[in-house]
Amino acid sequence: MITKEVLDFDVVILGSGPAGFSAAIYCARGNLKTAVIDTNMFGGQPSNYLEIENYPAFPLISGYELMEKFEAHSDKFGAEKFPMQDILNINLTSQIKEIETQDKIFKSKTVIIATGAQAKKLNIKGEEEFKCRGVSYCAVCDGAFYKDKIVAVIGGGNSALEEAMYLTKFAKKVYIIHRRDTFRADKIICSRACQNNKIEFIMNAQPVEIKGSNCVENIIIKDLKTNEIKQIETQGVFPYIGCNPNTEKFNGQLEQTQEGFIETDINMQTSQKGVYAAGDVRNTPLRQVITAASDGAIAANSAVKYIETLTPAIV
Repeated sequence: MITKEVLDFDVVILGSGPAGFSAAIYCARGNLKTAVIDTNMFGGQPSNYLEIENYPAFPLISGYELMEKFEAHSDKFGAEKFPMQDILNINLTSQIKEIETQDKIFKSKTVIIATGAQAKKLNIKGEEEFKCRGVSYCAVCDGAFYKDKIVAVIGGGNSALEEAMYLTKFAKKVYIIHRRDTFRADKIICSRACQNNKIEFIMNAQPVEIKGSNCVENIIIKDLKTNEIKQIETQGVFPYIGCNPNTEKFNGQLEQTQEGFIETDINMQTSQKGVYAAGDVRNTPLRQVITAASDGAIAANSAVKYIETLTPAIV
């Protein structure tokens, strides 16, 4: 039987995106012994973004470069990093939390969950091929790159219609492609979208393929009533069919929404004492780099205050 290394920390941060590294900066600077654990390499989702132009002080920066700066900042204060960890078990219910990986056991007084979320995929041909080359899951992030172009938004909820309206600030035409004949979005949002003369609705339709050469050039859709196949010219495809939080390891230990997002209060406190959530993984109205970083700072501050209340006997 292999004996695993046991490591003790004041705080373990799960995830290394903007929320995770922001929390690490504030925790380590608050004199907490801090660990950052990730199942992948560091940087989270933003490290895959080609360009970010809405993060303050950086009019234009690649996601990878921005996250390198986050990481370097956390290094300055001595946060310990553990990338590529295969997490086997997590116990958040005991006073001392435990995270077990393939060869280590992390024990901690507090845990900050910053594992993020992933956009639901269309799972059609061309989607992965043209990711970051016309397929985007964030209109706020990438909308400005489609000035005077034609784009297609897939979905029928609030996010789809709101992001479609946002895209009309840049694109000359926005298709909203929805598989039903009615929208799930709120009536007031539907009304606003219908009044926007840059938006064209394609109802009862399902995308089946994204095509192009170097970048997206068109999308193939299927009429769900007639089975007719139609090709639509577009330079951008924005799927908004929801997102999935990365919470598989925590299910059953924390209060979550029906979709799985972690519920927190304004201090990022979850339903378990000493456990906090920050960024896209929690139930939040906006998922951006700047809001994730803010969440991380708040969660870290809460963790520092919580540890100050513990008796010296807790190690």
